[in-house]
Amino acid sequence: MSTPVALFAYRRPEHLGRVLDSLRSNPKAGETELFVFSDAARKPEDLALVEAVRARVRAQGGFRHVHLIERQENLGLSRSIITGVTELVERYGRVIVLEDDLVVSPDFLAYMNRGLELYRDDQEVASIHGHSYPVGEDLPETFFIRGSDCWGWATWSRAWKHFQPDGRLLLEQLQRRGECREFDFGGSFPYVRMLKEQILGKNDSWAIRWYASAFLAGMLTLYPAKSLVANIGFDGSGEHCTEEGGMEGDLHAIAPEYAKQPVRESAEARMQFERHFRTLQVSFVQRLLRKLKNRIRKAWRRG
Repeated sequence: MSTPVALFAYRRPEHLGRVLDSLRSNPKAGETELFVFSDAARKPEDLALVEAVRARVRAQGGFRHVHLIERQENLGLSRSIITGVTELVERYGRVIVLEDDLVVSPDFLAYMNRGLELYRDDQEVASIHGHSYPVGEDLPETFFIRGSDCWGWATWSRAWKHFQPDGRLLLEQLQRRGECREFDFGGSFPYVRMLKEQILGKNDSWAIRWYASAFLAGMLTLYPAKSLVANIGFDGSGEHCTEEGGMEGDLHAIAPEYAKQPVRESAEARMQFERHFRTLQVSFVQRLLRKLKNRIRKAWRRG
């Protein structure tokens, strides 16, 4: 039997429909148990959209069984994911995790199930990841990076037990070990800052804590060379996404019978990730400068 899929949804029925359609296109969908965790409305104006999401799930076919978990209170994305993943790994031992803005390749389920089976007894493997960055360089069909990730992933109960919800403890451990720069991919991406902001309540990221938990445990995540997941949420519709920086792109296929790799971090892949992150930082600064210039022009025109 295939690994159960946990899909977390809130108030985006159109996005959810696209995700469900992409997931249903997988040959293994018919043997997969799908659990859709539907968060409750936070505001009265969200009630109609939440109900539209739930109606969409109730009408869904194409899977072995569809379970709709209707939350009676608004948990928020972070709490919803942490509790949902915990519930399913305790029940099934492993789970595949998606959010309502992640469309997947037709080979996504085969890839995820293959990885979960290949590395189920490797204690140093934290998760299997479906998204990969467009680094533009040749990499092995699959490779490992230290830590964990959050755009279409899967894990086991043995790995999820390392999840530490207290961001302050994670930061203290990173600082004590002197690994903050390594955690930031050689200073190329501000993950430490994201963790500090989570501690201060400026964000409610479960993902930064999952990454830090796996990183500090010395665990690795398996990535595909070409992405099997695309994010369609960068259109202003999500809780934590803006209209800039969209990541939707071509989805790739990967041979379901890919070979098992030695469980060690790929230095080449890590270098490519760092280079990509630095490019993102440059692009971000350029966008800020363009915004500033536009505001100055508008101010002069008004003057």
